[in-house]
Amino acid sequence: MAEILLSLTIIGVVAAITLPSLTGNINERTWNTQRKALYARMSQAISLMPALNGYGTLDDTTDTAAETFITAGLAKVLKINNICDSEHLGDCGIPNKINDLAGNVISEVHTELNHLVGLNYMFNGTASDSYNVITYSQTDTKAAAFETQNGESILAYYNPRCMQDRQLAVTGVTQGYMGRDWVQEKVCANFVYDLNGTKGPNTVGKDIGIITVFYPTDSVVVAPRLKNSNSIVTGNFSNLNKECEKKYGSDYRAPSKDDLGALWVNRKLFGFADDLKSGLSTTRYLASNGQFYRWTMSFNYGFYGLTNLNGEGGASWTMCVERD
Repeated sequence: MAEILLSLTIIGVVAAITLPSLTGNINERTWNTQRKALYARMSQAISLMPALNGYGTLDDTTDTAAETFITAGLAKVLKINNICDSEHLGDCGIPNKINDLAGNVISEVHTELNHLVGLNYMFNGTASDSYNVITYSQTDTKAAAFETQNGESILAYYNPRCMQDRQLAVTGVTQGYMGRDWVQEKVCANFVYDLNGTKGPNTVGKDIGIITVFYPTDSVVVAPRLKNSNSIVTGNFSNLNKECEKKYGSDYRAPSKDDLGALWVNRKLFGFADDLKSGLSTTRYLASNGQFYRWTMSFNYGFYGLTNLNGEGGASWTMCVERD
């Protein structure tokens, strides 16, 4: 009897040690499968919509843009169970608190687009950088939410005035960030999803993630994921992909232009430092002067810029995102 009790005790101790790890691994695999399926469904739905801008009304007293985008647009190409306005987000399973990627608690759901981004001067005001004074105004919108038939809860931010990508006429660029292009005016929709509603852990990178849609037609849908809030590497323009693989593994790569834009829009969820500067993308741009440039993302001001490749040389840094 003593031997049996000792064996059961050992089994219990081993189970107590291994069960949380086993459960965590099962959850991670489940979330990964759900995440990929949701991204595929959302991408297909967006591709079936004729255009992403122009939904709803937006003036001083009325803001139905996000709700109308869901009801009159997205719901026609995606199976949706329930739709909630900005004052009833919890009815669609949106949690009250979210753990960002840096381990901080976001104790209030962002009910408006400028709350999500958190840089108010980028919506209406003036700021200065090293080269000139920047003035920019972006229309703010209220969020809405919906639940899918698969059980995901999705918080939606919508810009009814989103624009196509701009073809810049760049000649003789010698400074970084010349030919700048604002990120927010290209974002048509930004979704913050929770794969299991109000159930835990309500943590970015686990059951919570983002999907961002750029451009009203020929739209680009991206869903960048980071290993942590400081997933940064440095290197030359030509080897940033290799640096990401070396530091974080073969599942990671350097980001595209739109990946960086999505990371900027959702910077609060990723827990980025306030003094984060500019990151380099893998997206190249052939200018009218016949030279290639690389798109960068200014995290402290919120615009895309062009940096001369100069033969792919020159040290820079970027964030590493998980491969799709």
